[in-house]
Amino acid sequence: MKTDIATQKGIKNYNPIISEKVKRNITGWLLMLPGCICFIIFVIQPILTCAYMSFFETKGFETVQFIGLQNYKDVITDSLFLKSMLNSAKYTFWSVVLGGFTPLIIATMLNEVVRGKSFFRFATYFPCIIPGIVTSIMWEILLQPDANGFLNMLFSKIGIGPFQWLQNPAMTIPLIVITMTWAGMGTTTMIYLSTLQSIDHSLYEAAEIDGAGFFSKIRYVTFPHVSGMLKMLLLLQIMGVFKVFQEPLAMTGGGPNNASTSIMLTAYNYAFSYMQIGRSTALGIVIAIVLCGFSIIYFKITAEKKPR
Repeated sequence: MKTDIATQKGIKNYNPIISEKVKRNITGWLLMLPGCICFIIFVIQPILTCAYMSFFETKGFETVQFIGLQNYKDVITDSLFLKSMLNSAKYTFWSVVLGGFTPLIIATMLNEVVRGKSFFRFATYFPCIIPGIVTSIMWEILLQPDANGFLNMLFSKIGIGPFQWLQNPAMTIPLIVITMTWAGMGTTTMIYLSTLQSIDHSLYEAAEIDGAGFFSKIRYVTFPHVSGMLKMLLLLQIMGVFKVFQEPLAMTGGGPNNASTSIMLTAYNYAFSYMQIGRSTALGIVIAIVLCGFSIIYFKITAEKKPR
């Protein structure tokens, strides 16, 4: 009897619902623990180390002397920083002009295809399977400026060219953006296609009964349904293109005359070409702040409106 009374006193505050919630939370945290550990080791720790080293004069990867904000001042006042920021803005602009609506247009065309749907979907997504560095080298070979370049050989058949392509500063960034669009639009196209296929076909039938043509149906039915996804993917594209690195490194090395040097390529050159780790880490923090600004805009756009 005494044991039963003690037991009752010990568990008088026991709540089975709360206990189940605690168990689920513990299970969830245990499942997330490996990912959290990897995130801390490979993301948080490098960011903190980068921020720490940005305030020091460095010799190789070792800190020598605390210099405060001097690395930031040196980076921001460097003419190469201004040039690379302008180039990154150009990459972003051309990615919206050349690649912003291309996946949506292709998705609309695929949505209307009756025969060979699987083939065209595979052909659209196939460039995403190819490693990015391979894609960059392939396009660099296609755009060789001499008469033996593949595209110049094709144009020579109709008496045009040869063109300088990537050696022309005015064409370098648009051509790199075309390469990026070709390589990466498959995933975005598939997302748009799934969104288009979720639209109720009765809406198109009703619009057709009302006399709407092809473009009117796109304007009044298709576009309102994909506008939210379009905003989100465009912003993600801008964030991704702003930190472009691989394509200019592989295709032009930042040339000609720094005409295609991006902000990420500048940080890479600081670290591994000039061995100025302090400046490289300072520039990395500046890039992180800019991307945080884009992220805030992204979260505001994608945030659901809470009911009052």
